[in-house]
Amino acid sequence: MKVFRVLLLLAFLCPAVAQADQKTKPLNFVFFLVDDLGWSDLKSFGSSFYDTPNCDRLAASGMKFTSAYAACPVCSPTRASIMTGRYPTRTGVTDYIGAAAGKAWRRNTRLLPATYTRQLELKEFTLAEALKENGYATFFAGKWHLGNEGFWPENQGFDINQGGHHRGGPYGGKKYFSPYGNPRLEDGPDGEHLPDRLASETVKFMATNKNKPFLAYLSFYSVHTPLISRTDLRDKYLARKKERGLEAKWGKEHNRQVRLVQEHAVYGGMVEAMDLAVGKVLDGLKEHGLEDNTVVFFMSDNGGLSTSEGHPTSNLPLRGGKGWMYEGGIREPMMVRWPGVTKPGSVNDTPVTSTDFFPTIMEMAGLKPQLPLPIDGVSFTTALRGKPQDRGALYWHYPHYGNQGNAPTAAVREGDWKLIEWYEDGRLELFNLADDIGEKTNLATKHPDKVKALAAKLAAWRKETGARMPTKNANFDPGKREGR
Repeated sequence: MKVFRVLLLLAFLCPAVAQADQKTKPLNFVFFLVDDLGWSDLKSFGSSFYDTPNCDRLAASGMKFTSAYAACPVCSPTRASIMTGRYPTRTGVTDYIGAAAGKAWRRNTRLLPATYTRQLELKEFTLAEALKENGYATFFAGKWHLGNEGFWPENQGFDINQGGHHRGGPYGGKKYFSPYGNPRLEDGPDGEHLPDRLASETVKFMATNKNKPFLAYLSFYSVHTPLISRTDLRDKYLARKKERGLEAKWGKEHNRQVRLVQEHAVYGGMVEAMDLAVGKVLDGLKEHGLEDNTVVFFMSDNGGLSTSEGHPTSNLPLRGGKGWMYEGGIREPMMVRWPGVTKPGSVNDTPVTSTDFFPTIMEMAGLKPQLPLPIDGVSFTTALRGKPQDRGALYWHYPHYGNQGNAPTAAVREGDWKLIEWYEDGRLELFNLADDIGEKTNLATKHPDKVKALAAKLAAWRKETGARMPTKNANFDPGKREGR
């Protein structure tokens, strides 16, 4: 009887001890950043063509955000915003690094795109630096695209860098297959697949550092061009396309064709390969006993590519895609799993943006670092706890002509209202996203007071954050075709 009472007492105590240990043990962080993944490219976000079971199980075990935004419709600025918690206007990284700007511009456009900072400057205080100085092991794998050598992940707070350098895609060697021709990633066996390799390196790092807090940042090169898939996965989607009788359908976004149906077999294979890599890392967390003490984030850096470079996906019901200030260019599939906090399978429509990850992770980790520069991000831990949160207005500034047909634009979203300003002619578009997520009806003439108020906020924000503006192009020839 005495033995039974002791065992019964232990049965009651053990969960309490385990819970106390979980509360005192520092959280680990795994951050998945996917390149060019569209808002509706995951099954859990509405895709009926691509298979994404591992991303979907992450959504089922955590919280899905349906109004999450990238700070820019192209990659480098968003990546810098995640690292720093600062808007692109503050870091100066307002276009993808390597793009022409200013006097180097050669296209026949009405404006000269603004100059921009061509690296994440070392004066910036990064997420990795904040965690590292508080005892975290820090790991980066995949695409960096935030500057040349001297500005790579190892110069910005990461202990380990597997594959991050100046290029914006896997353009060396056999591209997505080994040999990679990547100066920061050792080649694997011939034909090894890049997303799987990056996931393996991430799991290896987590296993090695499971007894100390860590940040594992897996920044996929997938699903960026070049459009190359594993043969077996491509064939799977070719068969699915044929079985369902799917054909490409096109619409028009200004002067560009925009894809209206998800049926691109190669892209489908790329999406699924990314998903398999996510699954390998999630399985690694469970295998090494890290699942209950690790917060997992999932995000894309800009919208899906729908108007250029193969037009591989459709972002419907959203308008436009990568490079555009419409929702298809900036609204992203985002998920967060915070064990013991986020309700499994919950959905949150709170607007958040990529600058918000920095303060959120700091709050989760219980850190209050001395910040050398002002940040723009707002912690969304209140939303993660399932409570109402008004994050305030969100802002965008893209004073460039991208490769996808868009012209220089800015935008602000406050509540359900979104205003887009076109810098070429000052044109303003107003949308109510609650009623019109596809941004089909411009309400500017019906709500002049709302337009005036939002335009004033946008102008004040630009001034406060030091936004660089495009200028008139003295060489523009209206008699020739515009170079958008």
